Formats: sequence, C-alpha cells, structure tokens
Amino acid sequence: MGLGGHGATGEDREMGDVTVDDAAIFTARFDGGPIGVFEATRAALGRKNAMRLEVNGTLGSLAFDFEDMNFLQFYDGADRPGEQGFHRIMVTEPEHPYTGNWWPTGHGLGYEHGFTHQAVDLVTALAAGNQPTPSFSDALQVQRVLGAVEDSAAAESRWTPVGTDPNPAGTAFTPAIKEIR
Repeated sequence: MGLGGHGATGEDREMGDVTVDDAAIFTARFDGGPIGVFEATRAALGRKNAMRLEVNGTLGSLAFDFEDMNFLQFYDGADRPGEQGFHRIMVTEPEHPYTGNWWPTGHGLGYEHGFTHQAVDLVTALAAGNQPTPSFSDALQVQRVLGAVEDSAAAESRWTPVGTDPNPAGTAFTPAIKEIR
C-alpha cells in the first residue's frame, strides 16, 4: 500500500502541471522590533492539518497546534532550572474562553465548534454595535502582507515594506507587520 494524500505517488493517475506554490516561507519585522517566521507547505508528510502558532519571548513561549486543539504548550522561563520544560495545558476547563458553554470538564472540542464560536462572536459584536474581529480592515491588512511577500520574492528576497491602513481603527493587528523578506 502506498502513501495517501499529499504523499501519494500518483502511479495510477495521469500527472498534470502543478500551478500552485507547494511551499512558502518568509520573515517579518513587526513594529517595535520583534521578528516572525511564517511557513506554509502542502508537502509536509505526516502533517494532516497542522496549523501551528508559536510565540517565543524573553520570558517564555506559548504554542498551539490545530491537530491537538484542546491543549496549549507553555514554557515559563521563571521556572526553576530543574523544573523547566513545556507544560501541556488542557484548555477545556470552564474558566477558559469558549469552553464553559459546552461539555463537562475534560471533554474535548472539535473542528466544528470553532465555526460556532465564530458565528457567536460575529452576532454578539453586531448586536452590541461593535466592530467584529477580525474585521474587513484586518482582512485588507492580510492581503497587504501577502502582496508584500510576493513583491519581496520578485525582488530577490529584499526587505519590502507592508502598506498600512491610514485609518487603523478597527484592526486587530497589533503589533503590525511593517516589512517582509
């Protein structure tokens, strides 16, 4: 039996031209000095739907992986040397956002629950007369970042400024990405 999904060999199928990017990586500088690394690939064997976010700072780190969505990985740099390491935090306790209205403690939430939360957040914000987040301004800023990524690649990976909204009210991007490479 061969590999399935993106690892399939296609031996029994006619092969065609690939017209999409299979992998992309870029670095970003944020307002205030932090840097970020962004990677996307369709060709990572063993990854079924790994949308991983990781934030590393001088005092600790926090990581989330969509394939293990009911847990956060937390590293506290203030822990004693003999106790340092990532702690796995189950985020399905009633005091965690969103989970208090679902199942009893310890029961996991799934993919479909995220869509329910999005709809509730949207309707709640609209009913209160607030700007929903993410907003259309946020979506526009994402498109500006993606445009800067394309411009940087076309310019042989030079630092490329990201355009910003002259009226950033209603945008959740803080700190903002200021340039891409």
